[in-house]
Amino acid sequence: MTFKTLDDLTDIAGKRVLVRVDLNVPTKDGKVTDATRIERVVPTIRELSEKGAKVILLAHFGRPKGEPVADMSLEPIAAAVEDIIDQRVHFAADSIGETAASAVAGLENGDILLLENTRFHKGEEKNDAAFTKALAANGDIYVNDAFSAAHRAHSSTEGLAHLLPAYAGRTMQAELEALEAGLGNPKRPVVAIVGGAKVSTKIDLLTNLVKKVDALVIGGGMANTFLAAQGIDVGKSLCEHDLADTARSILAEAETSGCAIVLPVDGVIAREFKAGAANEVVDIKAIPADAMVLDVGAKSIAAVNDWVSKAETLVWNGPLGAFEIAPFDKATVAVAKHAASRTKSGALVSVAGGGDTVSAMNHAGVADDLTYVSTAGGAFLEWMEGKPLPGVDVLHQQK
Repeated sequence: MTFKTLDDLTDIAGKRVLVRVDLNVPTKDGKVTDATRIERVVPTIRELSEKGAKVILLAHFGRPKGEPVADMSLEPIAAAVEDIIDQRVHFAADSIGETAASAVAGLENGDILLLENTRFHKGEEKNDAAFTKALAANGDIYVNDAFSAAHRAHSSTEGLAHLLPAYAGRTMQAELEALEAGLGNPKRPVVAIVGGAKVSTKIDLLTNLVKKVDALVIGGGMANTFLAAQGIDVGKSLCEHDLADTARSILAEAETSGCAIVLPVDGVIAREFKAGAANEVVDIKAIPADAMVLDVGAKSIAAVNDWVSKAETLVWNGPLGAFEIAPFDKATVAVAKHAASRTKSGALVSVAGGGDTVSAMNHAGVADDLTYVSTAGGAFLEWMEGKPLPGVDVLHQQK
């Protein structure tokens, strides 16, 4: 590996370890509604605590824009972390200064402390040297376990690694290992599935992937833009007609790179977008003018699954249809289950993440059966786009 992990940390009893975690979880009425991100960082927190370190958690919550905002305080999140880790989690009402220093000074070996939202200070997002130094004053060691924030060069995600010995936490390590297996140094053939509503949000992603994968499956609303660019009438389907030239350029790049493009050959159409809407399957070249495509049909599912069967590596971002509403979830579920089956048999390395992908994999009941499902959102997408991730790059530099 080209970065240090917790395996490289020895004799840390009594050491103050600043751990950047992602606690930016959804809440309602002050209660956490999805604790997935908290659960992901528990192994790192627990391991450091059991080794006798003084564990000091750094995190952001929401977008307070450099000012304290009461409903963006991490204090309620501390209680959720405490419940999940089944260990007392202390809380300090600031991330720097006397308040933080006093709380850190009061820690016993193995104790866990969560500092207040780092974004309550303008210096955090500016990666300001003085703010970074103030954070570093409370630590001896820095551990980054927040891959989901690694695409931002902030004080707590990048700056601290220049001031303290820096290591990747277990979640960061797992994510980087999965990404290396997915696109860094993958087993071939590599197949990518990219779905979702709009091409406009994934131009960089598609442009990067056609140069790296053997086949690119395009689904969701964005498939309509590619179909329309080839002269197919997509009726009232979601479609960015103004991106026809972009779509044709991506198709040309794929041909030059030897990447097969897999587009729908049939579609599930309806006249209204609601659960249980009257629907039928038609050839993709026979979409009625008053209908919209909301999922792909059986022939398209078979074509995609055929590619998944050939693949040794699968990278997946975005659903194939409007999976949130039955019966337009069939294609996403069918392909996800096939990918999970091949993964469980040891024949496929499968890495999924970004946007609605986690929800889609949970909906299909396969999130635990794929090789890795990333909850990192924007960072996962930027990695797929081939962009540098400052929070990761600085860990590589430390090694």
